[in-house]
Amino acid sequence: MAKSPEDVTTDVSAHGGVSEPTSEYPAVPPSAEPPSAEPAQPPSKISGFARLLIFTFFVFALMVAACLGLRAVNILPGFDNPFSDKTTDRSQPVLLQSMRDLSRYVAADGTFQVIVDLQENKENIPDFLVNRRTLFVGSGTVEEYVEFGSLSEKALQVDEDKNTVTITLPPPQQGTANLDLQKSYVVAEERGLLNRFGDAFRSDPGKQQQVYALAQQRITEAARASGLDERARKNTESMLESLFTRLGYQTVTVTFGSP
Repeated sequence: MAKSPEDVTTDVSAHGGVSEPTSEYPAVPPSAEPPSAEPAQPPSKISGFARLLIFTFFVFALMVAACLGLRAVNILPGFDNPFSDKTTDRSQPVLLQSMRDLSRYVAADGTFQVIVDLQENKENIPDFLVNRRTLFVGSGTVEEYVEFGSLSEKALQVDEDKNTVTITLPPPQQGTANLDLQKSYVVAEERGLLNRFGDAFRSDPGKQQQVYALAQQRITEAARASGLDERARKNTESMLESLFTRLGYQTVTVTFGSP
């Protein structure tokens, strides 16, 4: 048998329901709620400053690459590389320390080359720990000269009747070798582990100066045995004979004193 609407309302009220419709959904029991999930983290975003920095770097790199490319194809030949090497000279003005008058006649000079092989190590210590070996090629010039400033009055004897001249000179002297740094260079250099470690914290310019001094010494010694003094004697005689012959003297004799 069908129930009337009044009967349905009565039955709902009897079971603890409500007799009037509600405008909100009924609350869900706690037992029926789904398990709570952690809220999703928003995706990380790059800050505005970082974006600006990346954009600026990209634009700068693009401009440099474009300029270098245009220069490579000779479109901008006058463009300078912004990363090219730059040398700054901060040297002080040259100071004149002394000046002197020279009365010497440079009669001859010789150019020599020497290979210096200088090694410094410690006894009973392996070379891979303590060792310093330098192979240096030195090129230098040695001058041979005659000093005219020390001549006495008797050094020049002139006979006007016979048109003869006799000149007595001191023996030729040899100067110190002058290294040509443009032609001198280090071929190889070996250093032990401890030497490399020490050079990383301090520099020793005296080591390089020691190699230069040794090269000068070797070249100076070689010049003494090269016959350079004999060549200086002959050149001095030829110069004086030519000079006094033009002055009208027929016989010119040049002698050198003992060393």
